Amino acid sequence: MKHPTRRRVFLIVLDSVGIAPAPDAAQYGDQGAATLPHTAAAVGGLRLPTLQAMGLGNIPQLLQGGLPIRGVPPASRPTASYGALCEQSEGKDTITGHWELAGVLMRPGFTLFPPGPPSFPEELLREFERRTGRPVIGNKAASGTEIIQELGQHHMREGAWIVYTSADSVFQVAAHLDVVPLDELYRACEIARKLCNPYRVGRVIARPFTGKPGHFVRTEDRRDYAFQPDQPTVLEELTRRNIPVYAVGKIEDIFAHRGITEAFHTGNNPDSQDAVLQLAGNVSAGLIFANFIDFDMLYGHRRNPQGYARALEECDPFFAQLLPRLQPGDLLLVTADHGNDPTYKGTDHTREIVPLLAYRPGAPAQRLGLRAGFFDVGQTIAGFFGIPPLPHGRPLFQD
Repeated sequence: MKHPTRRRVFLIVLDSVGIAPAPDAAQYGDQGAATLPHTAAAVGGLRLPTLQAMGLGNIPQLLQGGLPIRGVPPASRPTASYGALCEQSEGKDTITGHWELAGVLMRPGFTLFPPGPPSFPEELLREFERRTGRPVIGNKAASGTEIIQELGQHHMREGAWIVYTSADSVFQVAAHLDVVPLDELYRACEIARKLCNPYRVGRVIARPFTGKPGHFVRTEDRRDYAFQPDQPTVLEELTRRNIPVYAVGKIEDIFAHRGITEAFHTGNNPDSQDAVLQLAGNVSAGLIFANFIDFDMLYGHRRNPQGYARALEECDPFFAQLLPRLQPGDLLLVTADHGNDPTYKGTDHTREIVPLLAYRPGAPAQRLGLRAGFFDVGQTIAGFFGIPPLPHGRPLFQD
C-alpha cells in the first residue's frame, strides 16, 4: 500500500452537468431543471459507453423522482462507486460549487445584483472609471455574447468598458482587443477585484473579444478573479504539507491562485483533457484538479442541448483513455459544480443535485447514495492523503 502522501487523486469537474433539481430549486426559480436527463431526452439519447459502464446511469435510481438518462441505462456491474451530491452553500455559481467541493461552506452566499440597468452601485462604477481611466457602458444583466453585439461598436468608438452582470455574483468586463490590450483588461479586472471585495462579489471576469461589428466573437483569453475564501480549502491544506496540487482549466482562477503548486490554464475541454492525460503519465503523487468548461460556457448558457450532448459524447473517450492510466492506490472523482439545463428557461445556471462517480482501480464499486454536501469530496481527499479532517463533510468510503 502506498504511503498516503504518495497517492494520486484526479478530481474532474464537468462544469454544469447537473442531474436533478435540488430540494430548494424552487427558491432559485429552477424547479424541474435536470441537465443530464433533459439533454439526453432532447437529442433522443446520449452515447456515453465509458461513463455508462462506470455507473452514471445508476445514479437517477438514488434520487426521489430522478429521471433516467436516455441512452445511458444502469450498469448491472458498475466499475465505479456512484452517488450524488446536494449542495449546502447558498448560490448556484461556479465559485460556490468548487469551493464546497474543496471543503468550504458558503453561508451567507455572494451578493447578487439587480438586472438593471443600473445593476451595480454608482459609487463602485465611478471609482472603477477613475482608477482605470475609461468610462463604463452597459451596467446591466446580460448574455455575454449578446451584449458585445449590442454595445461592441459603441465600445470601439469611445473606448469604454462594457460592464455587465448575470444571475450569478459577477462583475464582468468586456473589451475588444483592438481597442484595449489584453494586459490592460487584466489590470482593470485586478482593480475591479479589489473594489468588489467589500460588496462580496464572487467573481470579476475579463471577457476579451475580437471581430467586426455584427460579427464579434469572444476569445479564450478569459480570466476569472475570485473572491478570497475566508476558510482554508483542501488545496491549501495539501500544499501546506508539501503535497502538490495541479490545477487544470480555470481552477487557478476559481481558487484565487491559493493552494496550487502548478497551473495549466486551458480554455476548452480538449486542451484540459490533454493536460490531465499528460499529468496522469508524468505525476507520481498529489491532487490533479480539472474543470471541463465547454458544457457550461458554450452550450448551457446558450441553451443549446444539441451542442451540450455533443460535448458530453466527445468527453466520454477521454475517460476511456484515462482509466487505464490509473494505478493501484489512485482515486478518480467525477462530478459537477451546479447545473445549466440547456432545455430550461433563461440563460442562467440551475440549482441542481450533481452526479458523483468514484473509481478506485481494483476496488469494488459501492452505492454512495445522495450526499448532503459537495464537501464530502473535500473530506474524502483529505482522508485519502492522511491529513486532518476538514470542518465539513463525511468521507465517501469507510474502508
